[in-house]
Amino acid sequence: MTLSEKSAYLKGLMDGMKLDKETDEGKMIAGIVDLLQDMTASISDLEENAIAVSDELDEIEEDLDAIEEYLMDEDDEDEDDEYDEDDDDYDFADDDGEDFDYEDEVVYNVTCPNCGKELELDEETILGDSINCPQCGEPLEFDFDEDDEADEEE
Repeated sequence: MTLSEKSAYLKGLMDGMKLDKETDEGKMIAGIVDLLQDMTASISDLEENAIAVSDELDEIEEDLDAIEEYLMDEDDEDEDDEYDEDDDDYDFADDDGEDFDYEDEVVYNVTCPNCGKELELDEETILGDSINCPQCGEPLEFDFDEDDEADEEE
């Protein structure tokens, strides 16, 4: 039985009892029944409003989910980096789709000024004093200063 039905039942009982509404007790019971009917109407209105708000919130949530899914799909296509939670490192993919990890060894491409042979040298070799070109035997010297590189970037 709903609140409205219970309130109507009590009103029917009061009318069926043929209470004299002029007596103190009759006035009090009639007032209580009227109050219950008013409260029932207010509660019914509140329930209807709550249902309407809940429905609207559900629609908003669906719209936000759709927007989030759209943005996440767009980010997946546009963004080349991904965060690896296990390593706490960022892995980057180059244009070929190959991953580049900053923990990997850095390799520099160097061209011998004498014979033109291209060499791939690691950072440790470049930071050393010098090496000889494997093709022409000429000594190759590198002036690699990290402070100069930082100044160029500014």
